[in-house]
Amino acid sequence: MNKRKIYIGADSAGYHLKEEVKAHLCELGYTVTDMGTDSAASCHYPVFAHAVCERVMEDPLGSYGILICGTGIGMSMAANKHKGIRAALCGDTYSARLTRNHNDANVLCIGARVIGSCLALDIVDAFLGAEFEGGRHALRVDMFMELENK
Repeated sequence: MNKRKIYIGADSAGYHLKEEVKAHLCELGYTVTDMGTDSAASCHYPVFAHAVCERVMEDPLGSYGILICGTGIGMSMAANKHKGIRAALCGDTYSARLTRNHNDANVLCIGARVIGSCLALDIVDAFLGAEFEGGRHALRVDMFMELENK
């Protein structure tokens, strides 16, 4: 499997977990671009969601995004405002794998205050290790992507 580029971003609540995820991905040989934040100082998560999503939108077949905030909810809401982005908030490995298999998700959102770092790394691995199954799922993805144009 060809490893896609990873764009990662977090707000202040997700900063420390972002650093752990980034180190983990680099150890696995991924090309990781950190889109910020660069500290635990208070900041606004939509800025980082936008930065990551813009990069994924520029290279939809060659990249994924990972966004981390306190709960993952704000990041997922901000990410899904971008055309072509299918962001999924995942708190378990099953959902992370299935959102790739069935929804062709291209951005993973994680809540740093909700899950621990060991589980977060397992979720990242499950997400990145899964492939879109296509078939009947492709029809469904096309259907919900059409909603962006309405």
